[in-house]
Amino acid sequence: MDESPFDGGAAADEDLAREIADNAEANDLPRDRASRFYDRIRNTIRSYIDRKGPVVGKTAEFLLLVPDFFILLWRMTTDPRVNGKDKVLLGSAVAYYVMPFDLIPEAIVGPIGYLDDLVFGVAVLNKILGSVDASIVREHWSGSEDVLATIQRVLNAAESLVGEDLVGKIKKMIMR
Repeated sequence: MDESPFDGGAAADEDLAREIADNAEANDLPRDRASRFYDRIRNTIRSYIDRKGPVVGKTAEFLLLVPDFFILLWRMTTDPRVNGKDKVLLGSAVAYYVMPFDLIPEAIVGPIGYLDDLVFGVAVLNKILGSVDASIVREHWSGSEDVLATIQRVLNAAESLVGEDLVGKIKKMIMR
């Protein structure tokens, strides 16, 4: 089994998830812990892709987006221009990233398990684009491509990344 970024840190990550969800609207988020989580995700995914090489194929380009979308979601939760309702939704997406057990648990399947986190986070961002100016999203984006085009690319590939059933479950989770 592939190593998980949760080895030795699952309890801390669960605490971080609760802290993020509880404090998203209050704009009181644990910056250091979010940055460390981002670094762990990036290192885990990079190591996985280096080990698996061509076996990962086209999925590698989406896996490499995972940490960038995590930090984008987190930055959006701390932006005072984002309303409280959207911050709660964004905070839930950040919490989904850090929870070790979700629809495709990283602790069991390794870095491939981040694909549902990516699809969930991108779907949340797509939903809030109706109330948050795209320039704010672009301002917080660290990736090399345009964030709106990247969101669309991930949404277009969602079913091939995680399957139609999981995409349906993710959509239901966001619509609640």
